[in-house]
Amino acid sequence: MRNDSDVIRTVSRHTLAYMLFSISEMFRNYDEFDPLDLLIVHAILNANVINVMNDPSLDEQFSSIHAVEPDVIKQGVSRAALSRFLSLPLETVRRRVTGLKRRKILAETKEGLIVTEQNAFRFGNNHELQKTNMLLLTKLLRDLKRAGINGPEDLRAPKETFKDNSKDNSKDASKNAPRGAASTRKAK
Repeated sequence: MRNDSDVIRTVSRHTLAYMLFSISEMFRNYDEFDPLDLLIVHAILNANVINVMNDPSLDEQFSSIHAVEPDVIKQGVSRAALSRFLSLPLETVRRRVTGLKRRKILAETKEGLIVTEQNAFRFGNNHELQKTNMLLLTKLLRDLKRAGINGPEDLRAPKETFKDNSKDNSKDASKNAPRGAASTRKAK
């Protein structure tokens, strides 16, 4: 059995590679957009479908690559929540959102911002990007398996590993997550 700090380092290395490859593909698919605008759009997209991901029947209903979540079920997100989540100044988020609304990518609902179902750039419905993500995820899982990490039971790290920062980091993460964001902390 590998020691816990080796597992942490291995997982960190492989997941960072996955994230960077994913971001690179997103930038490549939307090269006419500023990277910060893409980050904002995708943070909103994620917040919009948290309720779908947390509801097994909705998750199944919209699981097809051809199924797009209708705007009426999307959960809106505020500019302030985006600012906290992305650690960006609120004025920067406001300015970028205004431009994205002008391009008809974002819409304002009474609950907050959503990425419109009918946006001309296919944000949230880009089949090529979704297929590429599947390839990258398959590579991540294969790499982790080759490193001896076959499932969640292989990720258990002793509490001492995170003892110094665990309370502070979990507070910051939950404070900065957009409203309704899925929690990574276990219920007690």
